[in-house]
Amino acid sequence: MNRILISLILLTSILTSFACESASSTKNMSPETITAADILGNPDYRAISFGSYRELSLLEQPTIEQIKEDLILLNAMGIKMLRTYKAYHLQDGEMIYMEEAENLCKAIRELREEDPDFEMYMMMGVWINAKNSWTSEPDRIRNENSYTNQIEIDKVVELAAEYPDVVKIIAVGNEAMVHWAWEYYVDPEIILGWVEYLQDLKQNGTLPKETWITSSDNFASWGGGGEEYHKEALTELYKAVDFISLHTYPMHDTHYNPMFWGVPEEDENLSDIEKIDNSMLRAVNYAKSQYNSVVKYMESLGIDKPVHIGESGWATVSNEFYGASEAKAIDEYKMGLYHKLMREWTDEEGISLFYFEAFDEQWKNAENPKGSENHFGLITLDGKAKYAIWDLVDDGIFDGLTRDGNTITKTFDGDYDEMMKTVLIPPTEEEVLERVGASQ
Repeated sequence: MNRILISLILLTSILTSFACESASSTKNMSPETITAADILGNPDYRAISFGSYRELSLLEQPTIEQIKEDLILLNAMGIKMLRTYKAYHLQDGEMIYMEEAENLCKAIRELREEDPDFEMYMMMGVWINAKNSWTSEPDRIRNENSYTNQIEIDKVVELAAEYPDVVKIIAVGNEAMVHWAWEYYVDPEIILGWVEYLQDLKQNGTLPKETWITSSDNFASWGGGGEEYHKEALTELYKAVDFISLHTYPMHDTHYNPMFWGVPEEDENLSDIEKIDNSMLRAVNYAKSQYNSVVKYMESLGIDKPVHIGESGWATVSNEFYGASEAKAIDEYKMGLYHKLMREWTDEEGISLFYFEAFDEQWKNAENPKGSENHFGLITLDGKAKYAIWDLVDDGIFDGLTRDGNTITKTFDGDYDEMMKTVLIPPTEEEVLERVGASQ
């Protein structure tokens, strides 16, 4: 046996031993002792963005029993980390308490009492607004807090302190610094202030010291895009957070920045399925490039923090920019391929991906049922598993489980050929150029 072969065997043995040791170390931990540092980047603790809302209005709260039903489904899928978004909802100037986050904590505890092996943890979101957000006031004051922010922070701190076995991360703001979030975005100084506030609460014992603090925002907001985001406050924010949570959405950029999406001339003689597959590979490479742009910017600041993906997903229905009349980006086959490729990449690289999202939620665009925001879920409102997870149905993991009384079956009744009839072929590069030119 030559030395190279011996070296390879030894290396494989070391890596296998390390992987087994890492997995067993978390298995021996209790919900009270396991931390975000143990969970993030660990493929045994897959993450997802979560909302359990069924109705057309966000104010119609899911019950604890409905939440439990969803948690059992996700746990069967291997999901053990959830991301939520807010504690309150601002409507017509009134702050309305949203019970979902608190009920989620209660549901997880109750399920754990019923089954000590049940595991589920949370990255709990704090919604952040600029002063005058969502009002008729002509100016949003980007460097001043809305009165709503302190209320949000206080409630999330209360829940994180009460449920340290569940809440492992607090995320300050959701796409709160990206400039296209016109209704509410804030300057990074605002996010920095609240992150530092929470870090101080960890030091004085109000929050568990192991709670990780971050902000979950668009890759550009983290400095991976234009220089307009490269502010001193962003540098300080990098220093203040425990890790970076970035968003990347190639699906949206099939309209807003579509040059990666068009079928290049050298691919035009390929079969339709090859064109689609290659387009999805380019989409995943596009997501990787945005992730890498944030890592590169962080490193240019002389900072070294873990970088994870707080959101990325692919919708399955759209009558807007992404559908049949425009980018031709939306269908279940493309979602399935995106989900598979993104999970493979992030698992391999030790990156947590809070895939967006678990279930379809119709309140997000209640006036337009076919709006893409309503259709990012891996599972439909009525409990049908989309193509991305048909294999889990085949594996029987949903046997005996239901959602609102519906057994978990496949979309299209599992008929692959019927599904493929709905699949859209991406436009050619030339067609993309024409569309871009027409929009300018």
